[in-house]
Amino acid sequence: MTKILTLGGLKSSDFQKTIDGKAVNLFILTNQNGLELAVTNYGAKIVSLHVPDKDGKAIDVVLGHNNIEEYLTSAEPFFGAVCGRVGNRIAKGLFTLNGKRYQLAINNGPNHLHGGEKGFNAVVWDAVQTNPQCMELTYISPDGEEGYPGTLTVTVVYTLTSDNTVQIDYKATTDQPTILNLTNHSYFNLSGAGDEYIGDHLLTINADAYLPTDDTNIPYGKPEQVAGTPMDFRTPHTIGERINDDFEQLRFGKGYDHTYVLNKQGQELSLCAKAVSPKTSIAMDTFTTEPGVQLYTGNWMTGEFAAKYGKRYPVRAAFCLETQHFPDSINHPTYPSVVLRPGESFQSKTFYKFYHQ
Repeated sequence: MTKILTLGGLKSSDFQKTIDGKAVNLFILTNQNGLELAVTNYGAKIVSLHVPDKDGKAIDVVLGHNNIEEYLTSAEPFFGAVCGRVGNRIAKGLFTLNGKRYQLAINNGPNHLHGGEKGFNAVVWDAVQTNPQCMELTYISPDGEEGYPGTLTVTVVYTLTSDNTVQIDYKATTDQPTILNLTNHSYFNLSGAGDEYIGDHLLTINADAYLPTDDTNIPYGKPEQVAGTPMDFRTPHTIGERINDDFEQLRFGKGYDHTYVLNKQGQELSLCAKAVSPKTSIAMDTFTTEPGVQLYTGNWMTGEFAAKYGKRYPVRAAFCLETQHFPDSINHPTYPSVVLRPGESFQSKTFYKFYHQ
């Protein structure tokens, strides 16, 4: 087997396996500035992302595993994955579309999460690396998979651009009306994967409102203003500054696990959030065409297993910025629609741009 090494020492041969009759591998994208992105076509997962720090040292800024076997048995099955058909939660796994009621798997408390028992994070995508900086992944989800209607064809393109941006382009079509809400679930730590706490990261989110939830993380419905609350990241705050405040929404999620309603017009590609590590000076700007972003601060991580490079990931050792439509949108008529119909093309973009500050 070919042993191609990442900057962190991961071997492509450790990701080569046949799963569900399809070949799994590790694909490595590089640019001329020293950035390196490694992706496996199992779950379309970002496995590692090396970014030079202020001193030129390559820092892996996403959490993950050393090999495919660890991904197959992971206690954190969404590390770096594309989540679907519907990322985030659907209340009680129930929705009605065109007068027909659908019951999906209940896999997160009383709710459906990230596509079900075997969502897009746990299937093998067809992958082609078109050049050193770009790869395309395709998955055809058959009618009825995980209870969803319609045969859905999804394409995800990862591009590592020359201006140090990880660009994610999503496209999808269907042969029957269905619902769709795709996102990437990378767990970031800009001080380096394995650094124990992201509370010192400065975070800004371009949102005047967020969606408060019940204690099962299902939104009540109407957005609430962030002003005067610990949810306010309109100006830079460290993630840890108010995370333990006596505030009901933070108690429910053991920290931040909420969708922010982005300040934007329609599907424009706009700045969503900015995060900076004071240790490495690595900054990350997030841009998206999506209407919302889920901030999750690794509140349920345990540190009970060793992952990449033998590191452990304790509680709040990472943050996620999951660009997406809103949780449980299909059951909230006032939310942006997640319905996709035949003849339509779902298209979405999310960019993570890296630099020093």
